[in-house]
Amino acid sequence: MKHLLVAAALAVAMPAVAQAEDLVFTLENGTGAVVVYFHASPADVDEWEEDVLGSDVLGPGESVSVTIADGRSQCSYDMRFEFDEDSGLEVLEDTQDLCELGRYKITD
Repeated sequence: MKHLLVAAALAVAMPAVAQAEDLVFTLENGTGAVVVYFHASPADVDEWEEDVLGSDVLGPGESVSVTIADGRSQCSYDMRFEFDEDSGLEVLEDTQDLCELGRYKITD
């Protein structure tokens, strides 16, 4: 019984630690152009993280499930979409709450 009380007292005394969860959403390309790069970085980070698509691209009308498992507990992310250079589309940047986002549709 004594060990149980000590464990309970320690659990109450310890501060709550935010648990990082994977951020999962569906990314849909609603443009007529190919998305060649997609970067997502926490809003408070000054540099873009690696290209989420890697060696893949996202064609017009296609969608993909995106998982961001960076170990952070942050929800607000900046997103950057770069299109095929022949598309005539400018780079698109946006900020979203990825904890609440279930689906994101890129539009031109």
